Amino acid sequence: MPDRPPATKAQHPWVALGFDFGTRRIGVAAGDSLTNGARPIGVVAAYAGTPDWPPLERFIRDWAPRTLIVGVPYNMDGSEGSLTAAAIQFAEELKQRFGLPVIPVDERLSSREAESILRSQRASGARLRRVRHDDVDSAAACVLLEQWLRGRTQTNE
Repeated sequence: MPDRPPATKAQHPWVALGFDFGTRRIGVAAGDSLTNGARPIGVVAAYAGTPDWPPLERFIRDWAPRTLIVGVPYNMDGSEGSLTAAAIQFAEELKQRFGLPVIPVDERLSSREAESILRSQRASGARLRRVRHDDVDSAAACVLLEQWLRGRTQTNE
């Protein structure tokens, strides 16, 4: 019987979780390396920027991600915004708590894109209920995670 070729990343898909950081809510999305797609999976409460850690721990335990992606908000000119430092601190704390690779990504306009997608779905009838803040936050996490997944395959990570 011939030897098997070595396994490649494509043969062993893995999961990544994306986080859209906010001072009141943190949107969460899950994506995978097989489809390079993502889906919103929930929102975690935050209190003045401090996450409610037990629900975050459950997402990480349940989804067993290989990588965590954190959206870092910058101003349109590339300068740091009011939440930039807090999002970077959140990324550092995720890394310390869970020992997983944490990749910060520029999330300019992800919330606007997510809201636009959700409102289009509502207008077309594909979405029946109104768009809530929680929906936008988890959809924004999905947008930034999908952008990262697509960029990763373009650079052949």
